[in-house]
Amino acid sequence: MGARRASHKAVEWPTAFLIVSCYALWAGTLLVWMSYPVIAMLVLGVTLAMQSSLMHEASHGHPTRKAWLNELLVGLPIGLAYPYRRFKTLHLRHHADERLTDPFEDPESYYRARWQHERLPGWLQTLLRANNTMLGRFIIGPWLGTAGFISEDWRLLRSGDRAVRKAWALHVFGLLVVLPFVTLIAEMPLWLYVLGPVWLGQSLISVRTFAEHQWSERPDGRTLIVERSPFAFLFLNNNLHLVHHKNPTVAWYRLPTLFRERRAEWIRMNDGYVFPNYWSLFRTFALKAKEPVVHPFLRRMPEAGRVFRPRVRANNVHGLGTIVVPSQPPKD
Repeated sequence: MGARRASHKAVEWPTAFLIVSCYALWAGTLLVWMSYPVIAMLVLGVTLAMQSSLMHEASHGHPTRKAWLNELLVGLPIGLAYPYRRFKTLHLRHHADERLTDPFEDPESYYRARWQHERLPGWLQTLLRANNTMLGRFIIGPWLGTAGFISEDWRLLRSGDRAVRKAWALHVFGLLVVLPFVTLIAEMPLWLYVLGPVWLGQSLISVRTFAEHQWSERPDGRTLIVERSPFAFLFLNNNLHLVHHKNPTVAWYRLPTLFRERRAEWIRMNDGYVFPNYWSLFRTFALKAKEPVVHPFLRRMPEAGRVFRPRVRANNVHGLGTIVVPSQPPKD
């Protein structure tokens, strides 16, 4: 592998401008929603999806070098469900590539161990199978994901986890700003906000996350590349997901150049786990499960994690500015 250093500006102005524009669009659309209700619901849904993408950017150290300032910039919980600090903690855990797809170590894995899956009631097993189709992920994925996240955090809160308590305390403080604005100033019923913009925003993000990772014996083969999409801007170029995973501190607007410079080598790196666009994913997997619910390598194992390598966090998950560029076909 070759590597080169990236300049990390004190303020990445494209991202900062996008954050300000996102919140301004959210507030402005809410204030006029009664005049254009259908359009407003669509715009708000897209805005909440963009804010989720911006939370992801902030978790990797953008648009400033100061973590507290990044949190302040993107932490207002207009999407309601996910405290920024919990999102950041879980997402950075997800970036241990050696543990990608592990249902016990990867917080963003959609797989389960066989014994874990068999303990679930039949109706939930059916929902999880439907959730592994693209339509299922779009429609029921937000509800399943939010319910699973909240139930796990509730367990941690009851166990006395101080970091989780602080994250939720800050989240509640933010909701004390968001909810009055939505329900009292904009006069949108909370149920409509949840069933409209919040659901749509999470559903749009699920288009990106649907196939981002799959099991492969090689960690680099677990991460997707979608070469082009009209959703690329909304996802802040995380359709080029392998490039992001190998360069997690690089700003979103630099990822396409990194991909174009070494396209063939990136594709060799992830063993050709590539789709030309999201439409090709939808045509194939709209009603067909892309992955089994039970992890392919944990089907017969009484315990989890035996097939995964010991966790090794890459130096550039938290650091500043390392760009990894493939210079030869990767070796396992």
